[in-house]
Amino acid sequence: MNIQKTLPVITSIAIIIGVAILRDRSKTLAAILATMPINIPLALWVVFGAGAHEQSDIELFVRALLPGIIATTVWIAVVFLALHYGIRLLPAVLAGYAVWAVLIAVYIRLGWIVVAR
Repeated sequence: MNIQKTLPVITSIAIIIGVAILRDRSKTLAAILATMPINIPLALWVVFGAGAHEQSDIELFVRALLPGIIATTVWIAVVFLALHYGIRLLPAVLAGYAVWAVLIAVYIRLGWIVVAR
């Protein structure tokens, strides 16, 4: 395995470890680390870093990030509201994913996210 494939995995593991360490010191700092925009560059690196790709393919990928981030923001809001209203963690997370999946399906149907066939 080369560094191109290994480094994103190591970085992801380091972030998870960082969140685990920070959770005991400051849950707010752990949340900031968990939401920092590192996954997007890692995904770009994993998908496009290993060779020459068309600019249009990279642009399409980044374009799909916009509705994806909106769906993720809604996921956070759903989980927060569910927890606020007394729903336990696992059902709250599952409800968030259900809403997220519906939004992604709607975005695909509207053509905001293009899925290669």
